[in-house]
Amino acid sequence: MSQFGTDCDSGAAPRTMENWYEHREMIEINIVVCIKQVPGTTEIKIDPQTNTLIREGIESIINPFDTYAVEEAVRIKERIAQQSKEGFSGPESKVIAITMGPPQAENILREAISVGVDIGVLLSDRALAGADTLATSFTLAKAIRKLEREFGKISLILCGRQTLDGDTGQVGPELAQQLNLPCLGYVIEVMEIDNKYFKLKRLMEDRYEVFRVPLPAVISVSKGINEPRVPSLRGAMRAKSAPITVWRVSDLDVKSEEVGLSGSATQVIKVFSPHIERQSEIFTGDVDTQVEKLTQKLQSLGVV
Repeated sequence: MSQFGTDCDSGAAPRTMENWYEHREMIEINIVVCIKQVPGTTEIKIDPQTNTLIREGIESIINPFDTYAVEEAVRIKERIAQQSKEGFSGPESKVIAITMGPPQAENILREAISVGVDIGVLLSDRALAGADTLATSFTLAKAIRKLEREFGKISLILCGRQTLDGDTGQVGPELAQQLNLPCLGYVIEVMEIDNKYFKLKRLMEDRYEVFRVPLPAVISVSKGINEPRVPSLRGAMRAKSAPITVWRVSDLDVKSEEVGLSGSATQVIKVFSPHIERQSEIFTGDVDTQVEKLTQKLQSLGVV
């Protein structure tokens, strides 16, 4: 098992069940989960002026990978609450979902609230449109700093492994860099939690790896970490009436030229769909004749 920056084997004697209760501390962890609204269809349009996705008027859904991050955030909160019931009462941990997008992105925040998220925050401003992963992570970092000023220390930030539309997997690591926090990706199990460290397992191509990650930290989760729950009727009713906090650029400690398309380092030259030409040809005659004609055609095309 690895630990960020130090050898995990400290030489201390392992704790038994008898002395574990004597040493454990009250756990208070506020969690932010970053989610994104993505197109729910393959029929997308690109703005020819900016080479960015036109999201207005397109059916949108919560990014499927983010549903696992939401579920894991709620499960961690529930595990902490269970420990509180065992004699360690204290301030209740909160799960805050945050997304950046147009006004209709409010829908995915309500979806997150319906399964146990406490607070939904929407970053919505024309100036944020067209952001690449660098500008997105910068804006999210500023928003998380603001959340800390309002709700207290944020100990854990959860992201889905990647999004369906961008498919880069860059926002989580870039967000960690913006906040100067440790980051671990491809997490498939939260093994242990306490105030100072999380013990995490991640799946690589040919092996499992186990880390002790110091808090606060950013982690991105993979699909196999859990099975997202279905909202209860009570959860759905709560989400329907829950207030959503909306922040504009003016609410964050940023300049308009630092965010959105203006603050993006990525320059897309052109986005287009490949042109595909399809031709059909019917061969007639008996089977031997058709086979001969097909063979000759394939040879002329250089296929065989």
